[in-house]
Amino acid sequence: MADPKPALVLHLATGGEPLLFALKADESAKLTGKLAQLVKTGAVETVTTKDGSEVAINFAHVAAAYLDDLNRKSTVFGMHG
Repeated sequence: MADPKPALVLHLATGGEPLLFALKADESAKLTGKLAQLVKTGAVETVTTKDGSEVAINFAHVAAAYLDDLNRKSTVFGMHG
């Protein structure tokens, strides 16, 4: 089995393709349980990507956000087939 490749997936309220941010496992763990509240409140959160870049995300513009594994090939809003 392949090593997990956690990613933050953001679907913007304006539509278009989702944004994918590869994360380290510890950053993914920090976001677990926080995403719903971030979207509900429209908060701004800084996320550190797998390559060490810091990205400030304004969740007021996000319609859906979830953590996923980039190893999965068929993903639709967190449902795997």
